[in-house]
Amino acid sequence: QVALVESGGETVQAGGSLRLSCAATGITLSAYSMAWFRQAPEKAREGVAAFYSYGGGSTHYSDSVKGRFTISLDDAKNTLYLQMNNLKPEDTAMYYCAAGMGRIDLSLSRGESALDYWGKGTLVTISS
Repeated sequence: QVALVESGGETVQAGGSLRLSCAATGITLSAYSMAWFRQAPEKAREGVAAFYSYGGGSTHYSDSVKGRFTISLDDAKNTLYLQMNNLKPEDTAMYYCAAGMGRIDLSLSRGESALDYWGKGTLVTISS
């Protein structure tokens, strides 16, 4: 049975840092494309970062987090990370990790079903 379990979310002040983790069981993350998404209250889910093991660890970021967030994969721990620095109140959201095949569309134009597996999320709250 496949499970993606996110952790690391908490309340921090603006300007602070957090590292989110996504631990996987039942799948080998390096065999998939991986991504972090977030959803703020009353807003659509949006992608923030993607990681491609088959691309030599290539990454892709949304403009809103570029230069502040870093996505990475620890193969030995089968865990995906999102290092978030210089956090802003607008980063407040539920953060989800997801796994799929091929190129990940961070805009989710084909819907959430375009990805094969989703975690249940971890809540990040940034206070001003």
